[in-house]
Amino acid sequence: MSIRTEINDGVALVTLDRPARLNALDLASAAELADLWRTFRFDASVRAAVVTGAGGRAFCTGIDREVTVPQPPSPYSLDDPLLYIGPKANDLWKPVIAAVDGMACGGAFYLLGEAEFIIASENSTFFDPHTTYGMVSAYEAILMAQRMPYGEAARMCLMGTAERLDAARAHRTGLVSELTAPGEAAATALRRAAVLAAQPTDAVQGTVRALWAAHEATRERALAQAPHLIALGNLPPERQAQLFAARGRTPGRPVTSGTSPPASPGR
Repeated sequence: MSIRTEINDGVALVTLDRPARLNALDLASAAELADLWRTFRFDASVRAAVVTGAGGRAFCTGIDREVTVPQPPSPYSLDDPLLYIGPKANDLWKPVIAAVDGMACGGAFYLLGEAEFIIASENSTFFDPHTTYGMVSAYEAILMAQRMPYGEAARMCLMGTAERLDAARAHRTGLVSELTAPGEAAATALRRAAVLAAQPTDAVQGTVRALWAAHEATRERALAQAPHLIALGNLPPERQAQLFAARGRTPGRPVTSGTSPPASPGR
């Protein structure tokens, strides 16, 4: 199984367990993650959850580049296997905390955008490689624009692999709510989740729903445009693959602050 789950005292720890691929998701693991959130809706033993990545190098790096995503022939349809990997997309209103240790990029924002808050280790970095490889950052940009100041979200999403947002800046701009020592994000998130799980669950879930309602209308209108923007703006898949294959020959990458790890296999 590429998704590990442990439940203790009302808190579910969900771990993306593909460390050899920097926790990039294939089609099976994306479906498994969506099924898990739906299962939690009916599981009274789960009152809060933490989602994290195994291995210490990455939280998640999006869809695995080796995955082929079948697409319908109609230009009016676009299948995105990551659309339903988040808790809110599966109608789960129990609070979810994201614990980031290492890289979080591209499709990871589908998860981060639907978490109540994010706890990250000091060695974490956030970036969005889409534009570098000829792809529109639509869903990711929309989700991040709701969690970050517009200028910060625009800078990260537009500059592609040339921009790495380090944990300290992510904390200052409000994307991350708490910083920890390297390797401590999940443990800290579990402690915070234990507090949430100890509260009356109906009140907690109602509060989560109220918070989400504050920006849901804007989000829905924006997401409705995303498939059309992707269809119009993406380069053909073969050209994307060429750009990705040439990534090692890219000139030096400026960063917001600190240093950055090499590009990941996800997108």
